[in-house]
Amino acid sequence: MSETTALVTGGTAGIGLACAQSLLVSGTRRLMLVGRDAARGEAAAARLAGEAPGAKVRFAAADVATPAGATGAVAACVAAFGRIDALVSCAGGSPLPRLMHETPIETIGGIIATTTAGVLLPARAALDPMMRQGAGAIICIASDAAKVATPGEAAIGAAMAGIAMFCRTLAIEAKRSGIRVNCLTPSVVRDTAFYEMLMRDPFAARLFGKAERLAMLGVVEPADVAAMAAFLAGPAAARVTGQTISVNGGISAA
Repeated sequence: MSETTALVTGGTAGIGLACAQSLLVSGTRRLMLVGRDAARGEAAAARLAGEAPGAKVRFAAADVATPAGATGAVAACVAAFGRIDALVSCAGGSPLPRLMHETPIETIGGIIATTTAGVLLPARAALDPMMRQGAGAIICIASDAAKVATPGEAAIGAAMAGIAMFCRTLAIEAKRSGIRVNCLTPSVVRDTAFYEMLMRDPFAARLFGKAERLAMLGVVEPADVAAMAAFLAGPAAARVTGQTISVNGGISAA
C-alpha cells in the first residue's frame, strides 16, 4: 500500500473521510481528497496529513456528479502524484425514502440520476489513467437497497442496483487491463450527516429504526465500511473483482 496513490471522492466527511483515514492507516502515502466544499476539504486534508506523518495528502474541489468535475478530479490526482492506483467513489446522492405513490412522477428521474452520477462518473474518468498504467482498483459505494426490496426505496433501489450492475459489468470489461472493480453496499451507517437527516424524517426514522434492531452484530459505523474499502484497494484483494459486498451488521444476508 505504500506504493498506492488513492483518490477518494466525497472524501471530506462521513464514509468518504473514514475511507481516506483507513487507506492511510493501511499504508497509503499519496492521497487526493475530493469534495465540493473547499474550506471543509482543506481542513480535512490538513487533519489527515497530521494523523499520517510522511503521507502526502491533497484536496481538489470538484462536483464529481458532472462530467467536467469527475474528469477534473482524476486529472488533479494524476497531476499531483503522476498516477491513480485506487479510487473510492462515494459521492452519491442522498435522497430520503418515500413510498412510490407519494413520490411526484417528475422527481423520479432526478432521484436516480443524482444518486448514480457522483459514483459512476469518477469511475469512468479513472479508467483512462488506469488503463494506461495497466492496473488499478475501483471501489464504488452504493447501499443494500441494491439487493433488498424495501418500502420507500423503489427509485433509490433502482439507482443502487444500477451502481452494482455497473461495477459487475465494468469488472468484466476492465480485467483485461488489470483493473479490479467492486461495490460496497452498507445499510444503516451511524455517525454520518445522512444518518442524522434520516432520523429527523418520520418515515425514514421508522424504516431505519426497524432495520437497526436487526443489526445484531452492531449497527455499522463509517469505519466498518472504510476497512472493507481499504482491503479491496490493497494487494490482499488482488484476485477480487466484480463483487457486491454488504456491510450491514446482520440486517440482511442478501
